[in-house]
Amino acid sequence: MSFVEVHVSVDLLNFDRRRLLKAGGAVLITVAAGRAAVAQTGGSKVKIGVIGSGHIGSTIGGLWVKAGHPVMFSSRHPDELKSLVAELGPLASAGTAAQAAAFGDVLFVAVPYGALPQIGRENAAAIKGKVMLDACNAVASRDGAIADEVEHDGIGATSQKYLAGTRLVRAFNTMSYAIFQREAHRADPKLAVPIAGDDADAVAIAAGLVRDAGFDPVVVGKLADARRFQRGGPGYGQSVSAADLRQKLALTP
Repeated sequence: MSFVEVHVSVDLLNFDRRRLLKAGGAVLITVAAGRAAVAQTGGSKVKIGVIGSGHIGSTIGGLWVKAGHPVMFSSRHPDELKSLVAELGPLASAGTAAQAAAFGDVLFVAVPYGALPQIGRENAAAIKGKVMLDACNAVASRDGAIADEVEHDGIGATSQKYLAGTRLVRAFNTMSYAIFQREAHRADPKLAVPIAGDDADAVAIAAGLVRDAGFDPVVVGKLADARRFQRGGPGYGQSVSAADLRQKLALTP
């Protein structure tokens, strides 16, 4: 074989390799985009890590299990979650907060607000880049100085500070677990759940999960706008339809 023939063969081989790599990259991008798009509409099943499995965490996480999502519930004492997991079936599992953070493609945090800095520090690598739904409320008598920070800076900015690197969406913080439990999947009009976030794709994914849990998401705005439905805000504690909530918050339909 001549030098020219060898050179041409090598060039063709390199071209084929580049073409395969490009095609492979396109497939990965398509798959990732497809997963995100389907998740946004509630059609895909995503792994969800629940950090804090008290009343809100276990209630909302349980609704997601019933919708077909694999959910890992977490606690400092995972053995205490055995009965919850057994009741929900094979899609439910239990672990530590670190295990739930690693497990979930999407994370849901529902803990006393004062615990957020520690959760952010200890799980920084695992939560980075992930969609995080934040249902935590700051209560001065329980959470101390961080509650003053929330009042001053707003809860969206404060949560993002302590859950740095996450694609944060505020959600499921405005009502008690008993209301969520009772009103999930009720006949239309569904119960409204206000949400807010800076990442449009994360907000869309959160909206899909709100629907999967049996509620109607109402996008209030960016994280700065989450102040409008934090404790004491006009959108807090509103057990109403989406149309009524939009009216109360003067949001465009």
